[in-house]
Amino acid sequence: MAQINLTLTHEEVKQVLTGDRDEAMKFLLERLLNEVMKAESEEQLGAGKHERTEERQDYRNGTRERELNTRIGTLTLRVPRHRNEPFHTMVFENYQRSEASLIATLVQMVIMGVSSRKVEKVVMTLCGTSFSKSTVSELCKGLDKDIHLFKNRPLDIQEAPFLMLDATYFQVREDHRIRSKAFLIALAFKPDGRREVLGFDVFDAEENYSWETFLSGLKKRGLTDVKMVISDAHKAIRKSVAAVYPEAAWQRCQTHFQRNILDIGPNKYKAALKIELRRMFNANSIDEARQIKEEIIAEYEDAAEKAMDILEAGFEEAMTVMCLPSNLQIKLRTTNLLERLNRELKRRSDVIQIFPNPDSVLRLMGAVTMEVNNGYMLGNRLYAEKTLDKLRSDAFPKLRRIALKQLELIKTA
Repeated sequence: MAQINLTLTHEEVKQVLTGDRDEAMKFLLERLLNEVMKAESEEQLGAGKHERTEERQDYRNGTRERELNTRIGTLTLRVPRHRNEPFHTMVFENYQRSEASLIATLVQMVIMGVSSRKVEKVVMTLCGTSFSKSTVSELCKGLDKDIHLFKNRPLDIQEAPFLMLDATYFQVREDHRIRSKAFLIALAFKPDGRREVLGFDVFDAEENYSWETFLSGLKKRGLTDVKMVISDAHKAIRKSVAAVYPEAAWQRCQTHFQRNILDIGPNKYKAALKIELRRMFNANSIDEARQIKEEIIAEYEDAAEKAMDILEAGFEEAMTVMCLPSNLQIKLRTTNLLERLNRELKRRSDVIQIFPNPDSVLRLMGAVTMEVNNGYMLGNRLYAEKTLDKLRSDAFPKLRRIALKQLELIKTA
């Protein structure tokens, strides 16, 4: 992806630092979005301005002005034009979808009488005016349609070698009570090495029914072949993966696994035990990892018996990833690659605090997820397609054998 450079003159810096704060924010956001579109244009053209290269696909043809309404006012942006093929940008679609979803959710809170004066003041600040129920309804309809189409779209891939699953909880007002709702997410690593959010949905909790319904939906939409699933050790996920994708091996997130061990161990041993666990996770082979595990248990079984029981019971599931090349082990041994999305979800939900209804969770969190997913589609590849060919002949048969063993253990548990 093209690099984005934002350069300000001395006078512009002075204006930002000493002028009206809102105007300064408008100025900076306007400049930034214009630079984003310049970078998008350069990437689509295949060449920089005045650059001569065989990679060039088209030529610049000036710009046109277009307005973008934001929380801090109306921005006037300069949209690039191309000579032969139309210029495409995600700036307007991404920004307006997430803005509209946030405003719609906040406004719902005011209309339903469940928000404080502080939240009402935030709404007026964001919107600059009050909203009628009909206005909010129309705003929600457009968002709901986009989100419904995205989360129920037919998938253009049958195979996702690696699938990450996670759930985040949000507080929701329902039936005159405040309840927790689970927002389930599936992030796939496709054959071309790129990430893509395949699905998300809201459920009452992480139960067998929730995860099995969610995963069955992915399968019905086209995802039939998964080699390895990465998640925490929630029982409902394990059972549902075994039911829907029985040929997929399971990698227990090492970050969660380590936390499970340390949380139950004596505080005075946590620092030293953490170092030993990292040494085990970073072993060069599964045999070396097993040897280190035995050493850890021998050293701590008297002082931290329960923690060692967890280590012994969960070790093999946490080391499934050892079948893969070392560069992929580091990236796929935890669910940390979902962290950016989780941070964004948390940041946006902090503004709301308590959602007025389950639909508003799906609306706002769905819009944020779609926005982050657009970045995934343009981001770096986890692996090259030639790497995948090697995995098919070496690692994937090993994962299949592990999956069969794990399935037998689940059946006999």
